[in-house]
Amino acid sequence: MNCAGTDHRRRNYEGGPAIILVRPQLAVNIGMCARAMANFGLSDLRLVSPKEGWPRTGALKKGANAAAAGAVHLLEAAKLFDSLEAAIEDVNFVFATTARERGQSKPVLTPEEAMPECARAIASGERHGILFGPERTGLSNDEVALADAIITFPVNPAYASLNLAQAVLLTGYEWMRASSAAQAPFALPERSPRAPRGMVLSFFDYLEGELERTGFFRPPGKQPVMRRNLRNIFHRLEMTEQDVRTLRGMVVRLVEGDRVEGGRRRKAKVSTQPQELESEDKSQPPE
Repeated sequence: MNCAGTDHRRRNYEGGPAIILVRPQLAVNIGMCARAMANFGLSDLRLVSPKEGWPRTGALKKGANAAAAGAVHLLEAAKLFDSLEAAIEDVNFVFATTARERGQSKPVLTPEEAMPECARAIASGERHGILFGPERTGLSNDEVALADAIITFPVNPAYASLNLAQAVLLTGYEWMRASSAAQAPFALPERSPRAPRGMVLSFFDYLEGELERTGFFRPPGKQPVMRRNLRNIFHRLEMTEQDVRTLRGMVVRLVEGDRVEGGRRRKAKVSTQPQELESEDKSQPPE
């Protein structure tokens, strides 16, 4: 399944901490977790006693694959375990995610706090894992007791329950920030050079000349204020050369009308009703 923003020609991040889903209940949620992992370069998916087994067949597997939205390879590579102890056997450090205070003497961290140290440890050769509990109940106290530290999320305390895939997504986002340059994947296209002042003033002269011809600057005593306000509107745009060319061409077409085959033009009907630009300079008396 191809999705907007998916480009297999570009670099694909892999690795990171193992995402360990403990007793997950819904195939669709497992698929969405795989999608969240792929978004942020996580590739080690481990499933502990999923409710209906794994890999599934038929409609349930089809639903998981659809929810994965291009990350089916993570579902196909997922490791299945009968117990949590077996799932974390090769891991050096374990985080447990929970929305509730468990009364256990463990460091309590947000993903933003936990993932930088996780990234440093993994870069030095350690293996880390993050536990996510079943959708309805979350991790049990005994499962949390197997972890070295707790990850919790800064959410609305009156509604702290997160969807399983949301929790994986938030953690994955902080992993990507901590383990890479975390720059936006694209930037504003390079603009043409800023318009030289002479080009801007020429545009102003042309525009104001046409506006004066059509009776825009009324009453005459307010013309200087209206000109200043009009120019300041364009100055705030920080116009490039292309901007000025486009704006001038637009005004030309409004003034001269449609282009017509054979060299004739149909004159545009121009309103002569004045429209004042006084709102920004009302405190100044007419000049």
